[in-house]
Order: sequence, then structure tokens, then C-alpha cells
Amino acid sequence: MSVFPTEEFQMRMTRTKKKMAAMGIDILIVTDPANMNYLTGYDAWSFYVHQLVIVMLDEDQPYWVGRAMDANAARHTSWLDEDHIYPYADHYVQSALRHPMDFVSDLLKDKKKDKKIIAVELDAYYFTAKCYIKLVQSLPNATIRDGTNLVNWIRIVKSDREIGYIRKAAKISEKAMQVAFDTLNEGVRECDVVAGISYAQISGTEEYGGDYPSIVPLLPTGKKTSACHLTWTDETFKQGEPVIIELAGCYKRYHSPLARTAVVGMPSEEMQNLGEVVVEGVNAALDVVKPGVTCEEVEMVWRKTIEKHGIKKESRIGYSMGLNYPPDWGEHTASFRSGDQTILEPNMTFHMIPTMDLGHVGMEISESFRVTENGCEVFADFPRDLYVKPNIRLA
Repeated sequence: MSVFPTEEFQMRMTRTKKKMAAMGIDILIVTDPANMNYLTGYDAWSFYVHQLVIVMLDEDQPYWVGRAMDANAARHTSWLDEDHIYPYADHYVQSALRHPMDFVSDLLKDKKKDKKIIAVELDAYYFTAKCYIKLVQSLPNATIRDGTNLVNWIRIVKSDREIGYIRKAAKISEKAMQVAFDTLNEGVRECDVVAGISYAQISGTEEYGGDYPSIVPLLPTGKKTSACHLTWTDETFKQGEPVIIELAGCYKRYHSPLARTAVVGMPSEEMQNLGEVVVEGVNAALDVVKPGVTCEEVEMVWRKTIEKHGIKKESRIGYSMGLNYPPDWGEHTASFRSGDQTILEPNMTFHMIPTMDLGHVGMEISESFRVTENGCEVFADFPRDLYVKPNIRLA
């Protein structure tokens, strides 16, 4: 049932082990669900308990370790054979007496790997302080090192099949954004707009359905648009209010985020001017995207464009994205910001989202795109404008 051929997983393993060897790492313990998926295909909502993948330099396949009741999910979704699926008993789950890392330590001892250099994802959401403590206590002869983002950086350049999945996700983004705009109106509840967005995200297109995205729809409204990560309430939209709509289509766990800002009724002159500046800045930044350019250089073009209008923005304006699980669709690698010297390569994928915060109001107009051989491909086909409701697009 894996969504990629075995050969692609083997290629990913080869790149991972090559990087491990270059860093002097014998064993890599992967706990980020996206990295687990990337290396094995494993896909289940089981990340609320401890689970992981172990990569060993001298083994062709990694080992999946997880709760016994999730072992069949590994058999159904991964490319691993039975000898590389290691379930632990349920008495390890949320127990005060034992911990899943005790099981992992015993496995490594059985494999005579307990004296090796072992890297763990210290800054992954799903690797806890207790995981680290248990490993150190149980493997006193091992050297524990930081392997955070090792696999993430391998993921940053996508295969053609991965790009195809993101393109499908973009079609779902377009549909969900259109539903949001069609539903949005004075007197309509915020939660009802989000219900429509969620239905569109999961139902997908006539040709294929959608997955659950890593982030729920974000819908800050009115003055709360200056707080870009708010979700929704059961309050109704009011005349003249701006609304930020940030969402993503998701297909086979691959995302294509999209954000737009709409206004119920005519926007203020300030909002109209800000929308024009943001669109100008995004257009200018996208125009310089091509292989060989650094992330810092892309952000610099954006910054210089908006500074001509007396506007400054301190935070990053985008990040690499693609395969992921809650709570984030970003890859935690390259960012469009000052100081990031990551050199763009073909088939890197990014979400450019220059969130603007003026204190009393904010705005988002974003695009997800792929770096091509000589420029970029914007995934979603959705007008890059400040929207107003009723449907009068600003010039």
C-alpha cells in the first residue's frame, strides 16, 4: 500500500546513510513522523504514543518500532519486511514503570549496537526529555549525539512523484479557498466558513480525495488579523472587517499551503494600499527565484520592494514545506530570511507567506511554489489579490 515504489525508499535510505557516515553516526533514531514516513512509508495517527524508526549503517532496511496495535499499520503502509517491524507490548504505553525507550535500548543491545555512536532528533516535537534520559541511562556505553533535521535536509529536494502529489494538493487548496470566499459574508459565522473549508480539504476533487492537513484552517478576523495564528470562533463577520484565510490542501501527506486576505464590504484605504504593496513584494520575490540564488537574496528583494513604500517586516517570509504531520507543514530547514545562505536547487518547494502585522491589523497573501530549472512554478492557480465581498476584485 506504499505510495512510493520500493526503489525510491531505497534511494532515500542511501542518501540518509551517506550523510550519517559523513557525520560519524552509526545509528540514527528517527521520531519525527514525517521523517518516519519518508524513510518507510509508515502512515497512521499513532504519534500520540512513542514510535520511531532506527536506521543502521550496515542494514538495507530501517527498523520500525511502535505500539503493538500499530504494527499492522506498518505492515499495511510501509515497504519493510516482517524482520524489521518491532512492536512493543502495551504495558509500555504511558506507564510509570517502564518506557518505550527501554524497549529500544534492549533492541540495540540485542543487535550489538549499544556501544555505537547514536544520533537522535533532539529538537523533534515527538522526542521528549524523558526519551533522552531513558536512552542515556539504558545505553551507558553509547555516545548519544544530536541528529536533528538530518533527514529533513534530505527531504528538501523532492522527487518528481513528490512534486506530483504537491500539485494535487494545490488543486485542493484552490477549491478550499474558493469555498471560503464563496461562504464568507456579513452575518455568517466564522465556524461555518471553516466547516466549508474542511469539507473541501477532505473531499478533494472529483478525481481524488484529500488528507487531513497538518494545521487546521486559520481565520483571524478584524483587529485579530494582527494575530495571524488564531483559528475561528462562532462569531459572525461584520461589514468592513478584514479576514485572513490560511489553509492547505494535503494529498498523501504532501501539502500545498495558500493564504489570502478578504474584506467583507469595501476595504479601508490602508488595507487596499497594504494589499497592493504585499502583492508587489511577492511578485518581485518570486521573479528572482531560480537555482543558484540563496534564500537570503530572495528575502532581500522582498524587503527592498516594500521598504520603498515605508513598510518593514522583521520575521522570515517563507520556508521549505511538503511532507508532514501535525502540528506543522514546514520542513524546519531553509527559510527566506536574512542570513540564510541555503542555495536554491530544482525541486525544492517553499511556502512564501510574508505575514504583515501593523499592530491593529494584519494581512497574508501567500504562494507555494517549486524551484524549476530556470525559475519557479507556483502551485495554486488562484488570483493574487486582496479580495472583497461581494465579489469585486480590486485593480
